[in-house]
Amino acid sequence: MPRSGSSPFSFPDFRGVTRSLVLLNLFAYFALVLAQLTTQEHGSQLAEALKFLPGAFLHGWVWQPLTYSFVHPGLVGTLFELLSLWFLAGFLENLHRPGWIAGLYAASVLGTAAAAVVIYVASPTLGYSLTQTSLYGCGGGIFGLLVAIGVLYGDMEFLLFFTIGIKAKYLVAVYALISIAMLFGEQRMYAFAQLGGGLAGWLYIRMAPRRGVSFVVSERVYGLRNRYYRWKRRRAARKFEVYMRSQGRTVRFDGQGRQIDDDADDKKRWN
Repeated sequence: MPRSGSSPFSFPDFRGVTRSLVLLNLFAYFALVLAQLTTQEHGSQLAEALKFLPGAFLHGWVWQPLTYSFVHPGLVGTLFELLSLWFLAGFLENLHRPGWIAGLYAASVLGTAAAAVVIYVASPTLGYSLTQTSLYGCGGGIFGLLVAIGVLYGDMEFLLFFTIGIKAKYLVAVYALISIAMLFGEQRMYAFAQLGGGLAGWLYIRMAPRRGVSFVVSERVYGLRNRYYRWKRRRAARKFEVYMRSQGRTVRFDGQGRQIDDDADDKKRWN
């Protein structure tokens, strides 16, 4: 797996989970645009309900961490976000399993929302004023993907603003410093949330299995199912032992519920 070298500015193949994420965000954008064109008032209310607002989330709007990343109000901003998503997710998908990429993106999006809740709850305790800001767009998920590239492939070079070659680890540092600087302005909730998305991405690549969370979950489910079947087989074996003893015969089973053939053991012993 390559970890260094230069990479020209070229978009990777449009496939797999990368294509699904981009098309899903694009569909959500046009669906909201159509809703606003059809009924402007209700369309705007729908967009506001889907954005993430920590105060609303804490008062029962629990769907917002799952929906805010699909809200893209501006065409230019949407285009930039989706191109970034295509480039970063596609790059990682060439080197990792699709399930791992999807888990990384989801963890970063949810981590962004979680960080916004943390700073919203902590600000009164810490004694500073906070302007509550609605979160929308997939910027947190993109930052998590970028952090993953910076950590795993830090020496890979990309073109900043299409002209300046910069290593991935330095690009991550630049974005992190910009977010830290924004903590001292009016957009501190947004900046802190972005840093939370990057932190969630970093935690994911450190703690999550390489084959993806979905693979591990499926393995656990199948493991539980198999243990249940083995328990049923052992229980049936015990019942059969009791029945055979009532008929004056003795049978034995091993710990897996398989019958032990005593005759076969005797033959092996004397041969």
